[in-house]
Amino acid sequence: MKDNDLNPIPMLDLKGEVEELWPELSEAVLRVLRSGQYVLGREVAAFEEEVAAYLGVKHAVGLNSGTDALIIGLRALGIGPGDEVITTAFSFFATAEAIVHVGASPVFVDIDEKSLNIAPTLIEMAITERTKAILPVHLYGRPAQMDQIMKVAEKFELKVLEDCAQSFGARFYSEDGSTSDRNGAMTGSIGDVGAFSFYPTKNLGAYGDGGLLTTNDDEVARLARMLRNHGASPERRYEHEMIGYNSRLDEFQAAVLRVKLAYVDEWNEDRRAAARQYERTLSGLKFLELPAVTPGHVFHQYTVRSVNVPRRRLFEVLEARGVAASIFYPHSLECLFTTRKGKSTGTPVSQDVAQQVLSLPMWPRIDDSAIDRVAASLASLKVL
Repeated sequence: MKDNDLNPIPMLDLKGEVEELWPELSEAVLRVLRSGQYVLGREVAAFEEEVAAYLGVKHAVGLNSGTDALIIGLRALGIGPGDEVITTAFSFFATAEAIVHVGASPVFVDIDEKSLNIAPTLIEMAITERTKAILPVHLYGRPAQMDQIMKVAEKFELKVLEDCAQSFGARFYSEDGSTSDRNGAMTGSIGDVGAFSFYPTKNLGAYGDGGLLTTNDDEVARLARMLRNHGASPERRYEHEMIGYNSRLDEFQAAVLRVKLAYVDEWNEDRRAAARQYERTLSGLKFLELPAVTPGHVFHQYTVRSVNVPRRRLFEVLEARGVAASIFYPHSLECLFTTRKGKSTGTPVSQDVAQQVLSLPMWPRIDDSAIDRVAASLASLKVL
């Protein structure tokens, strides 16, 4: 039997997860239906308490999306018109979009070539008198080097907002081997604010949109709770102290997330096991650069880089054998935003990487046989 006669391998398969959790999910959804309470009710309150305990933070605020978590996080930190926010040049559009939404300007710094996260050594040279915050991204589930980032932030009295959209359950460990009080800390618990997405594809995903803001700052949490509900005071109904948003985490999604939160550590370990299997099966292919399986990494994506081979050839050989692949992301943010409102310190690594990255199928219960088939498909590529 030829590979293209087999069932296709998708980028992500959520059907097995739904079947596995069906009794618990059904009970949770029916519980909400029968409660008669569908907005900012008991499920959201319970989820916020449970997820705050899991992440090791004082406050967790359920929101409509990860994008809203970034926007509301920036506003709650006092970032606005005329301010600059230093961020990575290689991430999803929403990272920089949120900065522009609050009236500030993104300043793009290049990435480290190995981790693909913002290069901490380049941040300080991008700081100006207008800089108010640093917004690192834990790309693909690999924590950014928060120790170094926090040292710069503390030196220049800057706020730090972590974009944790792809890193739920990831833990920070210093990559230079040094000891640190932050080693083992969850992403989203280190900076002033953490912003999470619960889009269905995420490591902890809802079955619709959802997001979360985390913080240990009482005032930031208070402002976030107001901003998510049209700027209204929690104590005085219809008293709106500021212009806010309609950004409330849905009761149904909160109930689903409560079920899935109990499994996220197991699922993340499954992802690491899948990454190790990819590493074993792909390590002999000289035209690929593989991601390191580092401590704390939760592999939201397993992303390789094409070396000296056009990426389209990898796509072609995978597609011919029924294997899905995706590009996260085809452009550096510098290319998308500097013509609008951002500025850059120069990001050649980000621009090169955007032309090389390719993400392979990844989900918690992916079979070794599927990974072997992906590897065999890539190994069939004839490289001159």
